[in-house]
Amino acid sequence: MGIQHPDARSLTVETAEKLLIGVAGEMTAEDDVRAASKAFYAALNRMLSGDAGSLTDIWVHSPEATTMHPIGDRQVGWDQIKGSFERVARSSTGGHVEITDQLFRVHGDMAYEVGVEHAAFGVSGTQLTVNSRVTNIYFREGDGWKVIHHHGDKSPGISEALDKAEPA
Repeated sequence: MGIQHPDARSLTVETAEKLLIGVAGEMTAEDDVRAASKAFYAALNRMLSGDAGSLTDIWVHSPEATTMHPIGDRQVGWDQIKGSFERVARSSTGGHVEITDQLFRVHGDMAYEVGVEHAAFGVSGTQLTVNSRVTNIYFREGDGWKVIHHHGDKSPGISEALDKAEPA
């Protein structure tokens, strides 16, 4: 018992392979972006434990990279983005962040993900809980998909706790 296609008699092995490769190729791009998202959130969790270093591996290092994350303000270019993550890492006392309700779209060498970020962590003794709508944009570079933009709703509680712990 197998799947019967109306043109099964004319379907050659070569045609079947091309169809399967085509389907797999479309799925692979989204799967690769999903993997980049998992790497991004794993790196964010390490940042909440004081280590922002792994974010370096998953971000585009160019002046075009941007972020407007829940800590406030806008960072333009990798150097500003890296500085903002390092600031959070220095002040953070552990926690967890995850994304739910994800939707991915891939178009050529660009992809985006929308969802809801849930975070619970400490900043210099202040416990924070944040639920934020987010958009992450990924760019395909030679060695895979990297984050080129991250946007999350601003959370005044995070900004205030960071400013108290380490003024900008």
